[in-house]
Amino acid sequence: MITAIITFLIYICLLAIVVYLVIWVLGIIGIQIPERVIQILWVIVVLIAILMLVQLVLGGGNSFRLPGFK
Repeated sequence: MITAIITFLIYICLLAIVVYLVIWVLGIIGIQIPERVIQILWVIVVLIAILMLVQLVLGGGNSFRLPGFK
């Protein structure tokens, strides 16, 4: 159970970092994303995190692991 929680936290951190980097890189190269779109992207990230958390709590904790890892 501890490994599933740690894996969940790592995935959430990676998801947040990827979204932040995509927004940052698009801003650096000159593509301005409206603030409302950025808010919607973060809401989607939170919803994905909630879905993963519910899956972990309801017993499907190992189903969001990467293939090939045990």
